[in-house]
Amino acid sequence: MPNPMSANTTTIDVRSIAPRERHPLIFSTLGGLLPGAALELVNDHDPQPLYHQLQAQAPGSFAWAYLESGPDTWRVQITRREAGACCGGCCGGR
Repeated sequence: MPNPMSANTTTIDVRSIAPRERHPLIFSTLGGLLPGAALELVNDHDPQPLYHQLQAQAPGSFAWAYLESGPDTWRVQITRREAGACCGGCCGGR
């Protein structure tokens, strides 16, 4: 279950959650974030497939930053961008 860390960050440690339940929980939590709020995801493997799924479903809506990169634990901060914010990856933005 999500555990609030602060007013703007929620942490979910999915290591003890059944794999089939992880993505629905993560996407449900992300859907409830206000602009500027973040989800800190703790996982037992690199969540790269989640990144690609998120970009396909909501391109440019979230910033993704690795806080820890294995080998046993991965922590990623996923922040909801402000409406209309550009990720810099489209339209030739840099």
